[in-house]
Order: sequence, then C-alpha cells, then structure tokens
Amino acid sequence: MKNTETLREYGLITAGSVLIAAAVGFFMVPGDLVLGSVAGLAMVLSQVLPLRVATLNMILNILFLLLGFIFMGRSFGAKTVYASVLYPALVWGIDMVLPDLASMTGDTWLDLLCFIFLVSAGQAILFHVNASSGGLDVPAKILNKYFHIDIGKAVTVCGLVTVVSSVLVYDLRTMIVGILGTYLNGVVVDEFVSGFSRKKRVCILSDRHEEIKEYILHKLSRGVTVYQAVGGFEGKERPELVTILTKTEYAQLMAYVRRTDPDAFLTVTAVSEVAGTWNTRGHARRI
Repeated sequence: MKNTETLREYGLITAGSVLIAAAVGFFMVPGDLVLGSVAGLAMVLSQVLPLRVATLNMILNILFLLLGFIFMGRSFGAKTVYASVLYPALVWGIDMVLPDLASMTGDTWLDLLCFIFLVSAGQAILFHVNASSGGLDVPAKILNKYFHIDIGKAVTVCGLVTVVSSVLVYDLRTMIVGILGTYLNGVVVDEFVSGFSRKKRVCILSDRHEEIKEYILHKLSRGVTVYQAVGGFEGKERPELVTILTKTEYAQLMAYVRRTDPDAFLTVTAVSEVAGTWNTRGHARRI
C-alpha cells in the first residue's frame, strides 16, 4: 500500500512538473513574461553581483532546497528535488526541440493567461502531495506552514518581491504585467488547491436509512453519524444520517439513494476543508 501511494504521489509530481514546464516553455519564455521566479531574481542579482545568471539560479535553487529540507522535512525535500530536476529538464527539452519558438498567441495578455492557468494547475498538484517545483515555491510553502498564510497568497508575496525588483533591469510595463500576473497566479493557485480538498456534507432522512447507512459504511468506506431528528409538523422522531464524501462518492451515493428510496429527503452543503481523522477508503488518514 505504501509503495502504491508513493508511485501515485510521484506520478502526480510528474504531471505537475509537465504542466509547469509547458507554461514556461510555451508561454513565459516566448512571450517575454517576467513573473516572480528564481530565474527572475537571478537576473536582477546578476546586475549587482559578479556572477552569471545561470550560476545564481543554481545557487538560489540549492539554497531553497536546503530550506525545504530544514523547515518542511525530508519528504518535502526529496519530492521537491525530483520536481526541481524534472521541471528544468523538461524546459530544456522544449528549448532543444523548438529553439526559436515564438509567442503562441501573439498577444502578451493571452500568453499571460495561458501561463497562469497551466503553472497554477501544476503548482496546486505539487502542493497537494507536499512538494513543489523548487525555487520560490519553497519559501511560499514555508510561509504557508509556519505563518498560516494561504498558499496562493504566499506565492504572491514571494513572487512580488522578485517582480518589483525587476524594474531595475526591465521597463515599467514589463514590471506591471509581472505584478498582475503574479497576483493572478496566487489567486488561481488557491482555487485549484481548494478544489482538491472540497468535499460534500450530506444529510439524509429516509425510511430505508439502515440500507443507506450500510452502503455508505461498506461500499463507500466512509463514516456516518446518526442523529435523532424530530419533524416539526408531525412531531415524529426519525434517524438522520450525516456523512462527508468526495465529489465522486457523492455522485455514487445519490445514484444509490434514487434507486433505493426516491422519496428520501437530502440536504447537501459544500465543505472546503476537513480537519482531523477522516476515513479514506477504509484507512484512517490525517487531512
């Protein structure tokens, strides 16, 4: 089971790295977009230090990886090392195959939107498995853990520091585009991250509550809380089932309830986060 989970996590890290590399290789570089990143920070520092951009970029990435190991633990560091090696290798591959790639849209703002969508999705996938692509994602994750700043806002703060300093190297328009892009990147990352953890809280009143409870417990492998509810009109007491499900499990439950008791009364609310022990496929898991 542990090996399967590890393979799943590294599969997701690979997918996230591919998305980020595509965002950089197909939209950021061809579109001349300067957003908050280690590469941007290295370009600024190269103007005041006697070191080349590539050298500074490597030094900064190594520094941030060390910070990841120290503050986030060995697991975070190992996953981030894998992603931070794979991601630049993919970008390098894109550059080798398509060395003279021009802007795919011909418009700075469209390039920016496409970049934000892809890179935010990739970052959210990596954050979901406690990893990152390295660089400024590492201090962003540290801010998220120790100062309880939303991960999207942490990405924004780290990126804005770099983007604002880029005015020393680039023109004002480039800096403004970078600021807007970095802010939107943070907003979209938060949306993607919250999408991973979003659940459904389902309350059920049914004459066939025992069958429905058994289905939730043994088919969906989820917990159920049973309350005694009293009807306001008739004053009769009956069991109310309450459970927390993923979106896929919710769809399965709804299909089962429709078949089993079409007259069942259900209320459904969105749950943005589940804290504590939450039963996942029959195995206790900390969310």
